Amino acid sequence: MSTANALIEAQKLAAARQAKFSRRSAVNKVALTLSLAAMAFGVFWLIWILWETLRLGISGLTVATFTQMTPPPNEEGGILNAIFGSVVMVGLATFIGTPIGIMAGIYLAEYNPKGLLASVTRFVNDILLSAPSIVIGLFVYAVAVAYFRGFSGIAGALALALITIPVVIRTTENMLQLVPPGLREAAYALGTPKWKVILSITLRAARAGVVTGILLAIARIAGETAPLLFTALNNQFWTSDITQPMASLPVTIFKFAMSPYENWQHLAWAGVFLITVAVLALNILARVLTRSKL
Repeated sequence: MSTANALIEAQKLAAARQAKFSRRSAVNKVALTLSLAAMAFGVFWLIWILWETLRLGISGLTVATFTQMTPPPNEEGGILNAIFGSVVMVGLATFIGTPIGIMAGIYLAEYNPKGLLASVTRFVNDILLSAPSIVIGLFVYAVAVAYFRGFSGIAGALALALITIPVVIRTTENMLQLVPPGLREAAYALGTPKWKVILSITLRAARAGVVTGILLAIARIAGETAPLLFTALNNQFWTSDITQPMASLPVTIFKFAMSPYENWQHLAWAGVFLITVAVLALNILARVLTRSKL
């Protein structure tokens, strides 16, 4: 009887295990199906957007697009002034925001990682990371544009710099924290001063990640429209004076895409194509740098 009971118990246990395995297998199949469906849904819209950007953007590219200024309605022209304005403001914002972000990231990771000032800095940085860009544009409008009574490329660059700084800070801090402590300890044991350890050891070891953060910040600000509407405004003509209103690709796209004029719509799609290609190139470069050995 004991052998029969044991056999029955073993059969029940095997049946329970099989039922549990079947339930887990069914749940796994459902989860996998939903995951693949969500991925297919996202990829479908991404491919559609990219296809429309390629189809309409390439058709709007001509020699005049890169050699002439933004035209009046129903006349030939290009977006040379907008391209130049975007390059100037993005470059100036990167020049302003990158050193500040790197130095703040170094302070948070190397000098005072657990102090009160570091905690406050991280909290403010998180707020800036999640703040809508239009809020930053309004802030720069209030403190710069309204105060000096004029839109300018400098104000636009300041707004973009405020978007760049938190991204660079977060990336720099995270990359420096990934550097093995043994590298620092070995350098300190040889009598190397702290500033030289940071400059020659930790920052050099994390350079790929830091550069990646800078490139991602540039990619983010390259397509920002709202801050520039409140700061740089726009300019239909060529200007290299950053103290005056300056054209930019995002604002020009916003203006031309909403117009009823066919030539403006073609130029808007050409601008969309150029920004998409630039952002895609920056993201590819960032991934290549991330995969490279430190």
